[in-house]
Amino acid sequence: MSDMGTRARDRQSTEDGRPIVAFDFDGTLTIRDSFTAFLRWRAGRRGWAVGLVKLAPAVATYARDRDRGRIKAASVREFLGGVDRATLAAEAEAFAQDVWTRFMRPDALACWNDWGARGAHRVIVTASPEETVAPFARRLGAEALLGTSLTFDEAGRVTGAFTGPNCRGEEKVQRLKAAYGDDVRVVAAYGDTSGDTEMLAMAEHAGFRVFTERPGRR
Repeated sequence: MSDMGTRARDRQSTEDGRPIVAFDFDGTLTIRDSFTAFLRWRAGRRGWAVGLVKLAPAVATYARDRDRGRIKAASVREFLGGVDRATLAAEAEAFAQDVWTRFMRPDALACWNDWGARGAHRVIVTASPEETVAPFARRLGAEALLGTSLTFDEAGRVTGAFTGPNCRGEEKVQRLKAAYGDDVRVVAAYGDTSGDTEMLAMAEHAGFRVFTERPGRR
């Protein structure tokens, strides 16, 4: 699954009849927002502090318009702008390896694995960039990953823009339909915020904030 996060943008077939189960990632499978954690991990204490100061105008704008996509793009430009694709992939892989055991919810993983044992087609649908979630998706053995996708320039460097809308709210539904068809049947979906409401509503079984365990605190 080395192409996780790229393959998911192609139309997926459900002709084999496998039930589709959709999982939000941040706060559902994990204990916190993975993208913020990755940026902080990558920048280091000093770099993170400096970056937050530079982001002050964008934060002020967000306080007024609540545009999550805009503040996320500003964060990408500040902390990842100009990073080449290969470096980002390597750093995302190192981050996933570093935080895995203290980042993933045990009860969420148990549910994920149970659906896998039952032959489900498990898709992660996340507002975080596909490029940073992909290493986690590979470790989980996810059948597909749908997320916000970063834009790269001709030299393969992060531009600070996205190739489409922030994968949140109704966009999660649109991404699922684009991947599996307008008549997609989602057997179960799991999420933890208002950004998952529409995805949960389209599922036959909706699990909202059902995972609460933290690593080492079962």
